[in-house]
Amino acid sequence: MSWAAPPPTGVQTVPYVYSPAMNTAYTAVPVRQGFSQAYQAQPQYTYSSPANTSQSSTPSMASPADQQQPQQQKFDWPDSVRSYVQRSFQTSNLDPSVTRAEMEAKLKETIRFTQDHGTMYTTNWDTMPLPQTIIKTERQQALMQSMAPPAMTAAVTTTVVNSKKRKSSDLSGPEATSGITAPWRAAKGLSLEDRVTKPSMDGPLPAKSKFQKSAEKRQRRGDGGYHSSYRSPSPPPPAGPIVGLNQSLEKRYLRLTAAPKPADVRPEYILHQTLDLLKKKWRKDGNYNYICDQFKSLRQDLTVQRIRNEFTVSVYEIHARIALEKGDLGEYNQCQTQLRALYKAGLKGNSIEFKAYRILYFIHTANRTALNDAIADLTTAEKEERPIKHALNVRSALALGNYHKFFQLYLDVPNMGAYLMDMFVKRERLAALANMCKAFKPELKLRYITEELAFESDAEAAQFIIDYNGQDLLQERQDHIAFLTGKAGTLFETAKAQAFRRVDLKGQI
Repeated sequence: MSWAAPPPTGVQTVPYVYSPAMNTAYTAVPVRQGFSQAYQAQPQYTYSSPANTSQSSTPSMASPADQQQPQQQKFDWPDSVRSYVQRSFQTSNLDPSVTRAEMEAKLKETIRFTQDHGTMYTTNWDTMPLPQTIIKTERQQALMQSMAPPAMTAAVTTTVVNSKKRKSSDLSGPEATSGITAPWRAAKGLSLEDRVTKPSMDGPLPAKSKFQKSAEKRQRRGDGGYHSSYRSPSPPPPAGPIVGLNQSLEKRYLRLTAAPKPADVRPEYILHQTLDLLKKKWRKDGNYNYICDQFKSLRQDLTVQRIRNEFTVSVYEIHARIALEKGDLGEYNQCQTQLRALYKAGLKGNSIEFKAYRILYFIHTANRTALNDAIADLTTAEKEERPIKHALNVRSALALGNYHKFFQLYLDVPNMGAYLMDMFVKRERLAALANMCKAFKPELKLRYITEELAFESDAEAAQFIIDYNGQDLLQERQDHIAFLTGKAGTLFETAKAQAFRRVDLKGQI
C-alpha cells in the first residue's frame, strides 16, 4: 500500500533522477613532494541540481549528425599541414637512419601539439623542420647530454624544470606562454652558454676549510691579490669534414682561428686547377714567397676536407722540392713529415726519393739517432735503389773520414739531393782541408785542392781559403799557386770546430 496519491488519468510521470556526484564533507588535497614541482589545483566536485536533470541528459539524446560533427573537424586539416606531411615522405627528403614508424610518430606528436594549443592555422608549416630532421637532432642532443659530466646535466635539467629562471628570450612566441616546449623547439641543441654550468647565487656559499683559507692567503701574497677573470672558451664539438664551395684558383694563406666555412674552402677539382696554375707560375716567375703562400693555402684546404689521396701526395712532394731548392728547411720538413705518414698509409708516390732526402737531412743535422732509425726502416730492396744507395754511401764515406769518396759522390747526386748536400759540404771541406794540412807539408798545389774538394775553379778554391783569413797562405810559383799547409793547420782546425759546433735545427723533423 503506497502513501502517494495516484496520478490523474492521462498525465505521464517523470521519474526523479539523482546526480551521481555527491558533495563530500571534505576536499582531498594532494601533498607536494618537493619545492621544484609546481602546484596543480585539483578539480573540485561540481554540484548538479535535480532540476537540470533533463538538461544533463540532453547530450545522450543528440542526433547522429551531431555526434559525427567533432569527428569531421578532427580530420579537417589545413592545406599547409597536408603539404608538410607530403614533403616529409618525399623520396628526396627520406633518411635511411630514420624509420617510417618513427617519422609517423613524430608527425602525430607535432600536429597534435599545434592542434591542442590552437596554433595549427597560425604555424608556418613551410619553415617547420621535417620529422626526420627533428629525430636526428634529438639523437645528437641525447648523445651530447650522455657525454656531458653529471654537473652539467643537472644544470641543464634544473634550467628546464625551474620556469622562474627563464631568460626573456625564452618567453617570446606563442609556445612559451603554455609552459610546454614544442617538439621542434626541443629538438634544437642547447647553445654553448646554456651547456656551461654556472654557480647558483640563490643558496648560501659552502664554507671554506682552514686549509683553503690559508692557501688563498698565500696566493694573494704571491700575486698581489690579482685574480684573472679570463677563462678560455670551451672548444665546440668536433664536426665532420666539410666540402668546399669556393671557386677561386688563388687564395692567400690565413691561419685558422675558428672552424672553417665551406664558402672559404676550395673543393678538390678546383685544387687540381690551382696546382697546374702554380706550377706554370713557378716556371715563369720564380717568386718563392708567392708560391709558398699559395701552396700552404692549398695544403690547408686539403687538410680541412680530410682529402688523403695520390693528389695530396703530389702536392706535398712538389712543395717540398721547391722549398728544398730555396733552402727553406722549415717548409720542407713540414712536407716531409706529412709525406712519411701518407706513404705509411699505402698511398703511391716517390717514396724512394724522399727517403734518400731524409737520410741526407739527418747527416746535415748530425742527428745520429734519427739517422739510425731511418736506415732501420729501409727494406733490402729499397737499399738497392740508386737514390737511397747514394745516401748510404755518403754516410759511410763521412763515417770513415774518406773525403775523396765523399766529394766524388757530391759531384754525382741523383734527383735534388745536391741541395741538401750543399748545406753541409762547406764544413766537410773544412774538415778535409784540416786533414790535408796534417798530411801534406810544407805546401800543396792549389789545383790539387780544387780537384779533391770539388771546387769549380782555382779561383773558387782560393776564395774559400781567403774567407777564413788564409790570404797569407797562398803564394805564387812559376807554374802554379802554392798553399802553405805547414802554417795553416791551427787556422783550419779552429774553423772546423766552429763549423761542427753549430747546426741549424729549424723545423726539425
